[in-house]
Amino acid sequence: MGRYVLRRLLFAIPTLLGISMVIFAILALAPGDPLAQFAADPSVPPEVRDQIRENLGLNNPWYIRYFKWLASLMRGDWGYSFASRVPVLDLIAQRLPQTLQVVGVAYLFSILIAIPIGIISAVRPYSLFDNLATTFAFIGFSVPTFFTGLLLILIFSVRLNWLPFIYDSTLRVTDWETFVRQARQMIMPVTVLALFQTGSLTRFVRAAMMENLPADYARTARAKGLSEQMVVLRHVFRNSMIPVVTLLALGVPTIFTGAIVTEQIFRINGIGELLIKSIQNSDTPVVMAITFIFAVLVVLFNLIADVLYGILDPRIRYD
Repeated sequence: MGRYVLRRLLFAIPTLLGISMVIFAILALAPGDPLAQFAADPSVPPEVRDQIRENLGLNNPWYIRYFKWLASLMRGDWGYSFASRVPVLDLIAQRLPQTLQVVGVAYLFSILIAIPIGIISAVRPYSLFDNLATTFAFIGFSVPTFFTGLLLILIFSVRLNWLPFIYDSTLRVTDWETFVRQARQMIMPVTVLALFQTGSLTRFVRAAMMENLPADYARTARAKGLSEQMVVLRHVFRNSMIPVVTLLALGVPTIFTGAIVTEQIFRINGIGELLIKSIQNSDTPVVMAITFIFAVLVVLFNLIADVLYGILDPRIRYD
């Protein structure tokens, strides 16, 4: 197992280098000027703009800038934002708690809700519960999040005036009152994301369980006198989790990047909102940092999923 993990980590290095080079090239060749804000300001002379461009290295070819960025990254220097001149890691650290609070909680709720629903739907196929769960699952992952978000805002904020529709990122939980305010402003964005994620995950769990319930090992366990609950939870569910683990593991990195559409709707100052602004402003250091960290998380959790396969199924060996 140790040799397999080491081999995968070594293979991940050229993969991440290739991903970072492609992203950097796309950003460098895409239309847009990081200094466009100065071009619209008449108080900034052209020679000053040229000097700033030279200091930032924007006059160099994109591959020269890429290798300079990579060398700085090796030293632990993620650079500064072109727009705000703030260290990139400080910007990410400011936005990450908001994303984790909303997207992370929604993802946790979706797992806790989808797995039991998927199991019950598979054990009782085509029952009333299964039909209702299937209907809500299809609605959940078919309706776009921007429509669900706007619908909840119209109902619970505009009509009923129960919940705030603008997320207050400056709120700090210090007592019970601020905790209630924080919970109220999280209800709608968490609901939007959890509904979407629960729908797709429920169908995936149900399909995996349906495939394993009539398997030979399940019939053998029943023939030995085990109860149906023991067969489902101890044998069938464990084998059904092997394909589900991939979906769950690859969903974790998306928590870091945030839900771009949902954060825009509810004005959440998270990572997704920062990524959109940075792309619009051609802020290469920020975009590179977010996308590169996301790529690292995808490679890492893909490896974790492969390791979990061997834990869930002892027949899988990594030699």
